[in-house]
Amino acid sequence: MNKDTIRFSRKDSAQFFRTLNKRVNHYFKEKEIKKTGNWKLHLKTIVMFSIFLSPYFLMLTLNLPTWVQFLLTVVMGVGMAGVGMNVMHDANHGSYSSKKWLNKVLGSSMYLLAGNVYNWQVQHNVLHHTYTNIHEHDEDMEAGRILRFSKHTEWKKHHKFQHWYSLFLYGLLTFNWAITTDFKQMYNYTKRKLAYGKFPNPVLNWSTLAITKALYFTIWIVLPILFFDIPWWHVFIGFFIMHYVAGLILSVVFQLAHIVEDAETPLPDETGTMKNTWAIHQLFTTVNFGTKNKVINWFTGGLNHQVEHHIFPHISHIHYTKIAKIVKETAKEFNLPYHEYKTTRKAIISHFKHLKELGQPPLNYQY
Repeated sequence: MNKDTIRFSRKDSAQFFRTLNKRVNHYFKEKEIKKTGNWKLHLKTIVMFSIFLSPYFLMLTLNLPTWVQFLLTVVMGVGMAGVGMNVMHDANHGSYSSKKWLNKVLGSSMYLLAGNVYNWQVQHNVLHHTYTNIHEHDEDMEAGRILRFSKHTEWKKHHKFQHWYSLFLYGLLTFNWAITTDFKQMYNYTKRKLAYGKFPNPVLNWSTLAITKALYFTIWIVLPILFFDIPWWHVFIGFFIMHYVAGLILSVVFQLAHIVEDAETPLPDETGTMKNTWAIHQLFTTVNFGTKNKVINWFTGGLNHQVEHHIFPHISHIHYTKIAKIVKETAKEFNLPYHEYKTTRKAIISHFKHLKELGQPPLNYQY
């Protein structure tokens, strides 16, 4: 079966999504509010960028002890993850603002996070949101041979220990964006002619990648060493700490929504057709966590409300706590699942328990 020919069932005699969509639209119409971000998101944007960039300017302008510098790089990592989850994510979904230019500008914050807008939109908006948790289609489920996130992935002997070593690898997410991932993805996506919207000019795309990478390393590596006389080893260690903290946060938040016991990893039939419609498929493959925790809700940019986000990716996360009740009640009414872990702790336990289970050799494995 061609990896690009997968289809979702059109059979939904009960009309779940039509009913849900109508109710959610009625909510916004009744409240007379837009589906995009509001002042709360704008304020959060200022806070997240401040957490991310203020420590950097402090280190460039003040003569701080080494331990303070490294502590500030931890803070930068937290801010980096915060910008990614709260600002970049909404903007590149087109849900930050009703103004396209503002979404584009804030979506470009991806370049400050070491990534590439084109690659992220293809991997996340196109592949992950369309083919959620489907083996060989959702790239977020693929981790090479190092980690096994699905029972459909080939098992290797080292997977028996993945619930131990996985946490150390999670921190390398954004570091890999900066060094290798973007180049590999752009080559593959360009070759497959994938795009979120109109397919971009390949020459312009590669030029943008080269220029933004050069600027990125100039800002974070070259500038502090050459112009502010910060020891090179301080810069490299701080750079790694910042990325490791951000990568760890972003990886774990994602895993708690998709790589847990309650999230299914269904396959299409022999014709390439999935059992459920796209919207219903999201209910089976996506899980919420810690939705009653105000701190988690605020910091993760609503990514703990993955059910709502996957069904309504063009609605800003600012509104997820309000529409969650509608989604949950409608799913129950149609006898469909609505998976959620009451606390983040329970979701973390489920994730690592699931990793341990996936690390065991399949019953039919031949030693």
